[in-house]
Amino acid sequence: MDSKKDTHSTVVPASPRDLAAVRERCRQLVRRRAMVAAGMAAVPLPGLDIVSDLRLFALLIDDINQEFGLSERQIERLQPKFRMIAYEAAVGVGGMLIGKLVTRGVVMQVLRKTGFKTVARQAGKLVPLAGQLASAGIGFYAFRQIGYQHVEACARVAQTLLAAGVHDSAPAGQAPA
Repeated sequence: MDSKKDTHSTVVPASPRDLAAVRERCRQLVRRRAMVAAGMAAVPLPGLDIVSDLRLFALLIDDINQEFGLSERQIERLQPKFRMIAYEAAVGVGGMLIGKLVTRGVVMQVLRKTGFKTVARQAGKLVPLAGQLASAGIGFYAFRQIGYQHVEACARVAQTLLAAGVHDSAPAGQAPA
């Protein structure tokens, strides 16, 4: 989940076992980033948690997509039939962030889905200590849930590609793996 990974290779998990391992690594990453988001939510500066959530979430989505072999560049390197399968599967599971360049606007749309939590976190900061703790808890829960949903969407798309035989044929211009 290093941001310096080679995004030119296609690394869709090769087996159900690999898929399960990637899924668990990504869930651990979600929990770690949710803890960071919770820590930022506890800081009593209004708006700081929103800015940090945007950045953390955008990086998280990119890292998860890359781990599953579903970043924009990785999908574009698939054979056309597998590209179509990946995009159709992503639409089917509601994975609007799979295979996309994650922008600030896209992240804002996703975080708006948890709008009531954002309002609750900001309102909670008006009450000293207890409000900060509540804000951190709500931030952790919201971030983790959105992250887990994305991991599961990616896992379903990768499973669909695996079932379609993505590893039985070579990406455009490459020998089979």
